[in-house]
Amino acid sequence: QVQLVESGGGLVQAGGSLRLSCAASGRTFSSYVMAWFRQAPGKEREFVARISWGGRSTSYADSVKGRFTISRDNAKNTVYLQMNSLKPEDTAVYYCAAQWGGPDYDYWGQGTQVTVSS
Repeated sequence: QVQLVESGGGLVQAGGSLRLSCAASGRTFSSYVMAWFRQAPGKEREFVARISWGGRSTSYADSVKGRFTISRDNAKNTVYLQMNSLKPEDTAVYYCAAQWGGPDYDYWGQGTQVTVSS
């Protein structure tokens, strides 16, 4: 069992930056692929970024490529999402998720709100 707790959301002006954190419980954190998703009001949840268990491989949605950076610290059981050059369309609830082997994500956090004002 893995529990995920996100933090770091808030209100920021367009062009600003935020860093989200996701702290995980459990001793096997380093075995999970970790990802960030987001869901804006009235829209479906969408993929944002993903990082391999060792941190060497990352992937991003086209909409955030070049602006967001995902990273992880396995010693701290934490995954991060550095968000720069934020846009109003980045406004959403951001969720971290953990994936163990299969195509689906097995564990989800409760989400943290990010609001970008124009």
